[in-house]
Amino acid sequence: QPQLVESGGGSVQAGGSLRLSCAPSGRSFSASTMGWFRQAPGKEREFVASMNWSGVSTYYADSVKGRFTISRDNANNTVYLQMNSLKPEDPAVYYCAARPGAYYRIYVHPEDYSYWGQGTQVAVSS
Repeated sequence: QPQLVESGGGSVQAGGSLRLSCAPSGRSFSASTMGWFRQAPGKEREFVASMNWSGVSTYYADSVKGRFTISRDNANNTVYLQMNSLKPEDPAVYYCAARPGAYYRIYVHPEDYSYWGQGTQVAVSS
């Protein structure tokens, strides 16, 4: 079973930055739409950002727009989420997700994605 492995989580002060990475294990996801989601305790998993296979199209949740940037390096089969100006409301477990074969489309619902990572914890102290 192909997997996605996230890394880069940690604890930072409000206003700080973190960069999350997502690398696949077992197959290439270069032809996939990739997404980042997050889930805080007691809350549903929510969309953060998505990028199509070529990297030309991106889409962000309003809550992170202008602060977070999704990017991908297909040569190295890695997707990134650069998180700047972190706020006290950003802490959650962040998940990487992939939808193979999606090519140009962007997806914002968790059920649209076929593969998920185990998540990486992000904490923000005020």
